[in-house]
Amino acid sequence: MSDLFEASGIHPPDAPLADRLRPASLDEVVGQDHLLGPGGPIRRMVEAGRLGSMILWGPPGTGKTTIARLLARAAGYEYQSISAVFSGVADLKKAFEQARVRRAAGQSTLLFVDEIHRFNRAQQDGFLPFVEQGVVTLVGATTENPSFELNGALLSRSQVYVLKRLDDAALGQLLARAEAHMERPLPLTNEARHALLALADGDGRYLLTMSEVLFDLREGETLDVQGLAAVLQRRAPAYDKSREEHYNLISALHKSVRGSDPDAALYWLARMLNGGEDPLYLARRIVRMAVEDIGEADPLSILVANAAKDTYDFLGSPEGELALAQAVVHLATAPKSVGVYEAFKAAKKAAYETGSLMPPAHIRNAPTKLMKQLGYGKGYQYDPDTPEGFSGADFFPDEMERRTFYKPKGEGHEEKVKARLERWAEMRARMQAERNGQGGEGD
Repeated sequence: MSDLFEASGIHPPDAPLADRLRPASLDEVVGQDHLLGPGGPIRRMVEAGRLGSMILWGPPGTGKTTIARLLARAAGYEYQSISAVFSGVADLKKAFEQARVRRAAGQSTLLFVDEIHRFNRAQQDGFLPFVEQGVVTLVGATTENPSFELNGALLSRSQVYVLKRLDDAALGQLLARAEAHMERPLPLTNEARHALLALADGDGRYLLTMSEVLFDLREGETLDVQGLAAVLQRRAPAYDKSREEHYNLISALHKSVRGSDPDAALYWLARMLNGGEDPLYLARRIVRMAVEDIGEADPLSILVANAAKDTYDFLGSPEGELALAQAVVHLATAPKSVGVYEAFKAAKKAAYETGSLMPPAHIRNAPTKLMKQLGYGKGYQYDPDTPEGFSGADFFPDEMERRTFYKPKGEGHEEKVKARLERWAEMRARMQAERNGQGGEGD
């Protein structure tokens, strides 16, 4: 429920700057023109005078709470808010009952649920009948991916709108408003002003919080970048090792390596390390890249990846992180091949399909006299002893036709491997034909 200050649109004199500068209309919201601008989906709902339930998904400080308040005001709905952090089942029941009373009196209710992903699945299910019956129009706010954190049933009854991280232009607008409100410019050089925008990291509320600190400095003092750094502490980047940021960033790192872009790969590696990611987790993923995406195109890559892991184990942070960086650069610049990956996948499929077929007799182990009498090992040729170092024998089960699983593309080291395999295939075909011809003469 809103207090008297909020209801009147007047903020107490000690209210934070971010609250004092809270937009009074949707037109004043910055950075979300794709939703609120002319033709935007939320703008169209407001113009139609009827709101639908929605989920606002975006980073902190992008205006989710503000948009919900302004939507209610613009559409003539009663605004009611709860936070999933502080509310339980009793609070939900009370909110729904109040909304039901308003509806009976002809008043629509916009129920804003902050951090909606923090409600468990059963609690989220509790929203459904009230949303379906039109008792409330639900506006949920979340910083987490709704696909992972919200019930499918709730998502099917709501539109998901993605709020963008505020860019420098949007943040600049907020700074200009702050300066107009305070009736003086921020005490910063141009370079320090740009550094302040970088420190905000797309978070408008955080930008205004930092600005408030700067407005409290003595008049006549102008800060450069170093002075700004001394006054403000850089916050940790938005990164949760158990949430979507983790999966997005490791995907970006892996695909940058796979796409042979060492610069982008180094950037994502640095982002994850700065966010507090476990370096050994990164080392494991780097080893995986070496075997999955490079393989026989550059067999050295697996050695480099494992050496980076061992180096980090030995040196720790921060020195050991350089070994991870070296491995990432090596892998990104190496030729790529999924030949072994695809071959093994195909071989596993064939092994599953063919069951328990025995190896051909000539390559079976023959440690006993009986086994030798049964033909185990008969006719086996030791390839290194043959004139060409290649016997051309068939090593597949007798009941199974020969298959080709490994098909090198000819990148890097695999160029030589491909040529060798092609030569051996020709020799095998010739030798098999000769054996078949000899067999026919003996009949």
